Amino acid sequence: MSGSESLDLLRRARELLTQQTLADRLGTTTKTISRWERGLSRCPQMVIPALREILRMDKSSDAPGQKFSFIDLFAGIGGIRLGFERAGGRCVFTSEWNEWSKKTYQSNFGDDHPFNGDITKVDAHDVPDHDVLLAGFPCQPFSIAGVSKKNALGRPHGFECSTQGTLFFDIERIIAAKRPKAFLLENVKNLVSHDKGNTFRVIKDVLENKLGYRVFHRVIDGKYFVPQHRERILIVGFREDTDFTWDDLLLPEQGPDITSILHPEDGSEAAESHYTSGPQAKVNPKYVLTANMWTYLQDYAAKHQAAGNGFGFGLVRPGIDRHTRTLSARYYKDGSEILIHRGKGKRPRRLTPRECARLMGFPDSFKIVVSDTQAYKQFGNSVVVDVMEAVARIMAPRIVELKAREEGGVIQPRLMSAA
Repeated sequence: MSGSESLDLLRRARELLTQQTLADRLGTTTKTISRWERGLSRCPQMVIPALREILRMDKSSDAPGQKFSFIDLFAGIGGIRLGFERAGGRCVFTSEWNEWSKKTYQSNFGDDHPFNGDITKVDAHDVPDHDVLLAGFPCQPFSIAGVSKKNALGRPHGFECSTQGTLFFDIERIIAAKRPKAFLLENVKNLVSHDKGNTFRVIKDVLENKLGYRVFHRVIDGKYFVPQHRERILIVGFREDTDFTWDDLLLPEQGPDITSILHPEDGSEAAESHYTSGPQAKVNPKYVLTANMWTYLQDYAAKHQAAGNGFGFGLVRPGIDRHTRTLSARYYKDGSEILIHRGKGKRPRRLTPRECARLMGFPDSFKIVVSDTQAYKQFGNSVVVDVMEAVARIMAPRIVELKAREEGGVIQPRLMSAA
């Protein structure tokens, strides 16, 4: 037996069990399990039979490879769903109001379950039973750019924004009615500081004191998984005590660099649609900035630099710069936050929609069925799929344990009060 086999079995067992429960089953300690996972010590071949038996006994009752069910609210194009499916989840309900996003979502995931548009018009009791509620609720009322723009226009933001800010309370009413075992909410980093912290205090108070969930939050930068600086807050909640800890989230020391998502333009990938063409799959010249646009952006940056402001474009040099600025929904306008350097004396280009998909962690099999403008908006509004998967994998064992305890299953975890 190889060491790689024991590591693979360990990984699969950890998708079902927490470190503490697995340590108890193997007669070892959580510290030892952690050292095996981190590669600090070798996972011995002698544990292979025990790991096989654990996997044989603790198979999920949902379906092969599916350990828990979830609903996907404010689904966008399905980035959170992809991450949780990879961790063994099964989607049973989706809500997304934007017609273009619905087109992309349904082209990639089909229509195997109820799909609803406006969640505000859905009776919470009509939502199917589920183990986990997922929601990337609208971030514009809380984002730095959104707040600045609305302040300038004299418009309300945060919970005062009647069109988007109050959608959090639709999440509240569904959690209250369906009582899922867990939830994951995603939003911009600025949610924590918005309105001097009052907005986040309201959210935590509702989740913890009104709904009675154990809540954990953390700001995670996507640059550990994709070559993009993208900080987002993730709020995780469990209906009952578990030993969930963010310490189980293993972040790579260094993520991939920008070259990993760019079209190689050397014939090693097939040409795609109008993004690339020819035998070497060269990027379509239409993505190169026009002379007028490039002059405008340089002048704009120089003006703000002279004024002591930080506004300007984000020029990324492949082979030198590792990651980009944050991709936003406004990327379709001028591409200024992420421009790819093409060499001295050449005008830079913007990313193609396929490169944007890769920058967000979507696989190349993901279908882009809308215009460039809509694709840029969709990926700019989405989540880093790899971040969602990483968080889903540390949530999944706890969810499975709570399911087993509730259903009288074979897993008997030792649950501890969350810190």
